[in-house]
Amino acid sequence: MTCLKICEDSTAKDLEPCARVYHSLVGIPTTMRSVKNKGIRMERGEILDWEYSGPVLEEVIRVKKTIRKIPTEGTYKGKAVVVSPIIDKDGEVIGAVGIVDLVAALDILSVFREYPDIIDEVEAANERHHS
Repeated sequence: MTCLKICEDSTAKDLEPCARVYHSLVGIPTTMRSVKNKGIRMERGEILDWEYSGPVLEEVIRVKKTIRKIPTEGTYKGKAVVVSPIIDKDGEVIGAVGIVDLVAALDILSVFREYPDIIDEVEAANERHHS
């Protein structure tokens, strides 16, 4: 039986299955590392870097909270990213996972201006589904 565990000492190879899942779900550039080891950078379904770390991954590990920002250095310099800490059952940060933040690139207000009834449609569909 295979068991996946992530800890502060996890290597890029240890993180690979989880990184692949996150990347497959969102289909956008994905990064992941543990506290004590560099990790993985994935784009277009491929691992491009097995020794990856970025300034926002490192910042999230230090501050222990999710950060949305545009880095001024590193591989994703000038691109919006969102990075969240991986927290163990004891509340300790053991790593971080990040993606390019496509939501930040969207003009949400214009989307909702174009489709003013979208919230009503979603709520109506949810009501029908739960009835």
